[in-house]
Amino acid sequence: MMAEVKVTEETLSALRETSTATIATLLFKRGIRNAFVQGVARLGPTKPRMVGPAFTLRYIAAREDTDQLTEFRNPDHPQRKAIETCPPGHVLVMDCRQDASAASAGSILLTRLEVRGGAGVVTDGGIRDVDGAAALDMPVYAAGPCALTNLTKHHAVDTEVPVSCGTCPVYPGDIVVGDGDGVMIIPRHLAAEIAEEAVPMELYEDFVIERVRAGATITGLYPATDSRNLEKFEEWKAGKGLKK
Repeated sequence: MMAEVKVTEETLSALRETSTATIATLLFKRGIRNAFVQGVARLGPTKPRMVGPAFTLRYIAAREDTDQLTEFRNPDHPQRKAIETCPPGHVLVMDCRQDASAASAGSILLTRLEVRGGAGVVTDGGIRDVDGAAALDMPVYAAGPCALTNLTKHHAVDTEVPVSCGTCPVYPGDIVVGDGDGVMIIPRHLAAEIAEEAVPMELYEDFVIERVRAGATITGLYPATDSRNLEKFEEWKAGKGLKK
């Protein structure tokens, strides 16, 4: 099973220093184009980059005879169970069929997830009590605010199954990375090589920004088609004591 592929803390640490834009480019080079969660944005102010394995929750459309407030009294209700069983360091990814006309969770449940050590939340549905959710230290990405309870439109079915979130396929254990641009999903078996390739790529882009600010043209610099720029890059790294 894909979730059994080991992802080390070293890999996760490298991804915490990697932008979603860089990840998108590296996945594109490998032929993977549908790895960005469309239609969601980070709630609240800038927060640390979100990185962690995916723990999934799937919703189907609600039906009046099955979705009443009494459902929340059931300790095995899949939404409640997801909050209480999502492992620390994981990102809760909720599939709401891109329907933000009802909430997928609210600030009380998300606060509980944060206290339990959750690394973040991604939902293509709505979030209620959005001010409280946005104030959490834990990053929350959602399609938007909505006061309506999830039972209005969403019926929680199961956890730890493959889902689609914002048109993006997400398998349990895939690595989720979120920043100001949005959320990328890295297939778990590619996480280590993406992280390894991202480090020098991010360094080179830091170098490019410095050169551009100093007046350099991007021709031959970005991408590095002029070998002299690669030589200057090596000199730049050496001057900063960098070996990678």
